[in-house]
This record gives sequence, structure tokens and C-alpha cells, in this order.
Amino acid sequence: MGKWYVAAKKADFEAWARRFGISPVVARVLRNRDLTEEEEVRRFLQGTLADCHSPWLLKDMDKAVEEILRAIEEGVSIRVIGDYDVDGICASYILTKGLRTLGAQVDTAIPHRIHDGYGLNDHLIEEARQAGIGMIVTCDNGIAAAPQIALANSYGIKVIVTDHHEVPFSMERMPEGQKDSGSAGEQDGTEGASAWDKRTESAADRAEEGNCVRRELLPPALAVIDPKQEQCQYPFPGICGGVVAYKLIEALAERTGSPVLRDAMEEMLEFAALSTVCDVMELKDENRIFVKEGLSRLRRSRNQGIRALTEVNGIDPAKLSSYHLGFVIGPCLNATGRLDTAGRALELLQSGSATEAMSAARELKELNDSRKNLTLQGVEQAQRFLEEHHMEQDKVMVIFLPQVHESLAGIIAGRVRERYNHPVFILTKGEEGVKGSGRSIEGYHMYEAMTKVKGYFTKFGGHAMAAGLSMREEDIEDFRRDLNLGCGLGPEDFVPRVHIDVPMPLDYADMAIAEGLELLEPFGVGNPKPLFAQKDVVFLAGYKMGDNKTCARYRVRTPAGAERQLVFFGNLEEFGAFLETKYGPGSETALYAGRGAFAVSVAYQLGKNTYRGNTELQYVMQHYS
Repeated sequence: MGKWYVAAKKADFEAWARRFGISPVVARVLRNRDLTEEEEVRRFLQGTLADCHSPWLLKDMDKAVEEILRAIEEGVSIRVIGDYDVDGICASYILTKGLRTLGAQVDTAIPHRIHDGYGLNDHLIEEARQAGIGMIVTCDNGIAAAPQIALANSYGIKVIVTDHHEVPFSMERMPEGQKDSGSAGEQDGTEGASAWDKRTESAADRAEEGNCVRRELLPPALAVIDPKQEQCQYPFPGICGGVVAYKLIEALAERTGSPVLRDAMEEMLEFAALSTVCDVMELKDENRIFVKEGLSRLRRSRNQGIRALTEVNGIDPAKLSSYHLGFVIGPCLNATGRLDTAGRALELLQSGSATEAMSAARELKELNDSRKNLTLQGVEQAQRFLEEHHMEQDKVMVIFLPQVHESLAGIIAGRVRERYNHPVFILTKGEEGVKGSGRSIEGYHMYEAMTKVKGYFTKFGGHAMAAGLSMREEDIEDFRRDLNLGCGLGPEDFVPRVHIDVPMPLDYADMAIAEGLELLEPFGVGNPKPLFAQKDVVFLAGYKMGDNKTCARYRVRTPAGAERQLVFFGNLEEFGAFLETKYGPGSETALYAGRGAFAVSVAYQLGKNTYRGNTELQYVMQHYS
């Protein structure tokens, strides 16, 4: 059920309501999204592409544009190297199409998840050399590939990195009395003799952390475009790889003045939006604008592949939402990289005809259906592993499932994290050693935690909330032990947090407010659908719905005496157990028999439901206590 927190952020809600023609309730929700100034509210509600940040604010953008245009002019063969997830696929599509539009000799390579692993590796560099490639442009990877980029340099291959992942770093102890002279800047790919090169930092190290300085380990590329760099002045570093790629194309369009490229960028916006949602970026600042603008274009997509995927999944294009991107379209593209090769997803997006696209889209949907079944099996195996090894109380869960396909580790980790609200790593057997993926919780920066035990990894990278790794099987138990010893998590961190936007009676939540909330779309991470709450709602009756009876509709009475209908799509067994515990045996049966009288505090979402041409107000229960 979680711990409920009611937002209490202050602002002149009435003034915002008058200024923007919204209700005070919507104004309060906007303040809860950390908006403080009227200009921020304007951008949130009315922002357009003109409000997005200039690509030239990204560090090294000028260098990258100069080098790429020189390569195009000289006829140098360029290879775009992406990644096998949705963000990497979309970023690869954006860069390849953009460069091709400018007349570049360009092709694309996406690493094979099993044979290559994430990002650049020596094999990909060797292939580029044999193919006569003169320039590599990475997307959604490269920031942690210093040795591979050094290898490319030794072959005379120029490299430009576009990425958005955290920059690798080391912590170096400063000699007594010496001051830090700033970032180390570009490195040769080795970390040197650092106090943090040990497998874990000692208690003494932690006590003297004030004497250490953080040193970025940047790859030796001609240009490194990554908003996470310390010296990058980009105003909003929370963009994905697809948006970084889009920004590079935008800069090239501005420098060249190409109207053809400008027109092609309309379609590229679709993929910037898809990348942003599927890579779980916060829908704040320009991310919100990209998704909003991208969705409007996706609903009338120019891309044959996207149109085919929409059709085979039975989605009405006019109703396409961020939900469909994250939970329908995205997983179909991801499935190719998980169970086959992500090159198939790229080929779908590059389809030249509707017939070709439909054939490829059906194959991707079938792959995704197969992936769903394998995921369910993997989650069950993870549950058994925790129980058999008595690891339910571990602060950071490290689960080794050697029989699970390594491509499913991240999805399974996410499902286990949702169940226990603990950071989770799922490890599987790879072709060489162990590979794994992690998913984190609020308050635990996964990448920084891994950096403290980086000696266990042969390769790793990621974000605050997600990460990937490779390691030796014999180190798993030590890794689990040291990760838990240094995690700094307490019991309160594992209680799910329920953030209430406004305590609002059901009687007050009317159609006008529901329509006003639509101005806040698209919803997603960083901009969740608003959550309201009311105490002492009396549950009178209910009935289960759906083919498998997995959701329910309840008739409830508000404290003011009015009756309303609440819909619940959550776990009915857990809700029944809650009633039995609070009101005694037989309570659940009584409720579904229409004999309920059970006062429950509910957190709910407000929306509209249209069925057979009729639109009605809908209250959806999300939490209860």
C-alpha cells in the first residue's frame, strides 16, 4: 500500500488559474511538477519546438559538425554505430537518415546483444577497418568505450561520440595540502593508480572522501557530445540518445541550411519522441515538448514501419498515446534486439513500401509475444531463487538465473523491483562469463553504487535507475555481499512512496476538472497522471469485470452522502486480503454480494471514459489504506 505523501508546495494558484485559463486544481498539479515561475508554466502548457534548447549549447557540437561536413565533402565512408534497444535503434535511424540526406556515404551497424554486447567493442572496430570506414559516429553509446576508440584512432578511423549515459569517473585522493585543479579532461582510457581502483572503498576511504576529487574519464574521440559531461553547459541534461542524435542533425541543418534535411526532421521528431518515452526519460522541460510534438506527428506518421506496427497491434492512430509508445510499439522494436537482431527493427523503420513494412511488423509482433511468455517464466524463476536462497531481506537483490536468456534480464529485474521495491540485479550466463541488468528505486543511484565496486566488472555502464554489466561467475557472491554492505539503504527506503497531488473529494472532481487535466498530457515519468485522495470512502458493493475477472467496479458512498463508481485495475486478491484483515473474515464476500459497509481511504486518478459513443467521468482507484 505504501506510505502516502501529500504535496504541500506553495504558489499563487488563483493567479496561475487566471493567467492560463485553468482550474486551481490544475495549477496545484503544475506546482507539484516543480514549476515555480509563470514562464515555466507557459512552456509546460503551451511550449513548442521554438522553446527547445539550441543544439550548439552541447559541448563539442561545433567540432562534430565541422568534422562530419568535412568527411561528407571528402567522400569519407561513415558508419553509424548504435545500440540494440529502442533508443539506440531510433538514434541510429535519425543519424543515418540525416547524414544520407546530406549526401554522406553512410551505413549503420547495431551490435548484436549476444555476440557483441552493449556499445563499441574491438570486433566492431575491426569490421569498420576491414570495410574501409573512415569515420564512426556513435549514438546512445561510446562514452565508456575509451579503449575501443583508441583502437579506432590507431587505424586512422575518426570517431565522434554522441551519447547520454553517465560519464565514467574515478575518485583520486589528493595529496595533503594540494587543491583540485579541475577535471582531468580527456583520458587515454586507463584509470591510473586511484584509491578507488580497489574492489570496494574501505571505511577509512569513506571517512576521508573530502580529500578525494572526481575525475571524468572521457574517451579520446574527435568530439564527445554527451550532456552528462561536467563541462557541458546544456541547460537540460536529461535527454536520451535519440534526442542527442536529433540535436546533431538539427545543428547540421542549421549549418548547411538544407531545406530537404529540415523537412526530413519532421519525421525524425517521431523517433525522438519514441526514444524519450521508451528510454524512460522524465517528461520535463524539452522532453515534454518533443513527446507532445512527436505524438502529433506519429498519429499521422510518414514512416511505413511505424504505421505498420500501429496497425498490427490494433491501435487507432488518432488515439496513439505515450502509453502505446512505451508498452506496445517500443516492446515490439525491443524484442528484435532481445531474441534476434535489432537490425530487423531498423530495417522495419527503413521499409520502402507498405507491403514490406507489414510483413516485418507482423514478425516483430510475434517475437514480442514470445518475449512476453519468456519474461513470465523468468519472473517466476527469480521468485523461486529469492525464496530458496532466503534473500528476500537483502537490501540490494542479486539474482543469478543462468538459464534465462540474457536479453530478458532488464525486464525481469524491473518486474522484481516492482514487487519488492528493492534495487535488483538479474544476472545470466553469457557467452563469456556473466551478463546482467539492474533496475533501481528512488534514492539509490545504481551507476554510482556500481562504480564503488567496479573491480568486479569487466564492463559496466548505465544511469541512476538502470544499468548493465559483465563479470566473472565466481565473483557473484562477493559482489552481492559488498554491494549490500555499502548501499546505505534503510527500511524506510523500501516502503513505496505514494505522492498525492491534491486531497480532493470525489464530489468535487467533475468533468470540467477532468477536461482541464488533459492539458497536462502527455503523462509519463516526471509527469505522472495526477493523483488525488479522499478519506473514509464507504465501499457498498462491487463486481469483477473482464474475461479473467482481474478488474472490478465498486459502488461507493462519499462522506457527503453521494454515491459514485470506482474502477480498480490492480490486484484484487491483495485488496480482498486488505478488507479481510481490516474488517474481519467474510468482508470480501460481503462486498461482492452487495452487503458492504467498509470505510477506506482511496488515492484515485480522474479521467474520461468513452464507450459506444458515450463519455462519462471515471474515477480509477490506484491505492488504498
